[in-house]
Amino acid sequence: MKSSYSDTISVRKGEELNNEVLFQFIRENITDIPNGTLEIEQFGAGHSNLTYLLKVGDWEAVLRRPPLGPVAPKAHDMGRESQILSSLHPLYPTAPKPFVFSEDESIVGSPFFIMERRKGIVVDSAFPEDVVYDPSLGRKISEVMVDNLVELHQVDYTKTELVNMTKPDGFMERQVAGWTNRYFRSKTDEISGLDQLTNWLKNNVPVSPEPAIIHYDYKLNNAMFSNDFSKMTGLFDWEMTTVGEPLADLGAALSYWIEAGDPDELKKGLGKPSVTIKDGFFSRAQFLEDYASKSGRDVSKIHFYLTFAYFKLAVICQQIYYRYKKGQTSDQRFARFNEYVESLIHHALNSAKGVIQ
Repeated sequence: MKSSYSDTISVRKGEELNNEVLFQFIRENITDIPNGTLEIEQFGAGHSNLTYLLKVGDWEAVLRRPPLGPVAPKAHDMGRESQILSSLHPLYPTAPKPFVFSEDESIVGSPFFIMERRKGIVVDSAFPEDVVYDPSLGRKISEVMVDNLVELHQVDYTKTELVNMTKPDGFMERQVAGWTNRYFRSKTDEISGLDQLTNWLKNNVPVSPEPAIIHYDYKLNNAMFSNDFSKMTGLFDWEMTTVGEPLADLGAALSYWIEAGDPDELKKGLGKPSVTIKDGFFSRAQFLEDYASKSGRDVSKIHFYLTFAYFKLAVICQQIYYRYKKGQTSDQRFARFNEYVESLIHHALNSAKGVIQ
């Protein structure tokens, strides 16, 4: 199965890079750059960090930088993400290899790093036009997603630099407190049930199992697949990666995994619904069952982690909406994120009842 799929767009207005300055940096810091001119395109997916495709002749690479405007403390740490990838890539090759990191804000306006370009298909709300979909393809993609999550959680974090960058003990307690604080720092609207939700999360943290490396933003449109979808050729957006509870990673993955029967606010909050609503894709319950079978982990407390994941997603969207409301970004995709935040808060409250939804 071959695809003519393109995952880039022209650079959005206001998000341009200085071609001349960047090209000089590339030539000085990356070897084997061919002669030619630097072409820059942008990856259009995503709502946070800005990601660009760099091309010089047949050489390609990817540049990542934080979003425009002020960002939340400790968020969008390009140096940390680059360091994680450098350490993890040899043990988990699905993670791309970084080439160089720079804190010099005179080059692109912020710290940034450049990493290898991976080739394949990224799927979000639709398949490329030349992909013929049938339910067996949905099942295949679902299984690949589970397999790669299980594989990541089996990597020995003590053999990576993450052992010096993370603190697994008390992980979920810090997560609940930290994300609750982030919400209130970016609060705009009054939402009913918020205090009930944050109190429930604080009072119901499970006993921590053995820690593992967690991606913590594991979702379909952060994965890249081979043309026949038999394997994952790349996994991206590692900025939230840490060592913590693998079920927190699973909960986050499930919170992004939309089903056909979900409420419209959940399905369409980030735009068009994910392809996971198509017949053949795992339900969240099937995703959970397959993960439990392949990993051997106890998933009996997953309702806590899924509840927290919906809340965490609500906070991320609230931070984006706060930036929009304060005029720090004019991207109209974010204009109604406050409504999505409210639906996520209410969905989290339903999840707290112990039902996988």
